[in-house]
Amino acid sequence: MAVNNVNINIDFSSIANVFSQIVARMGHLSTPDVLFIIVSFVLPPLAVFLKVGISAHFWINIILTVLGWVPGVIHALWVVLFL
Repeated sequence: MAVNNVNINIDFSSIANVFSQIVARMGHLSTPDVLFIIVSFVLPPLAVFLKVGISAHFWINIILTVLGWVPGVIHALWVVLFL
């Protein structure tokens, strides 16, 4: 019986790039941004609606929030901080 060695290389540079963008954005938050973040945790679809109106992001957030609160919050934070 032969045993094959498998080498797996995972590149985490793209994940590190995303985290560096988040940290850079968090350093420049205004008061409305902080309020949007708070609303994102309480009612994610409301935060998305207030930021972009009734758009594809709003409906995506409704679906994600129905599927689970955490995916809705993550999407809402992404919309609030990066769009």
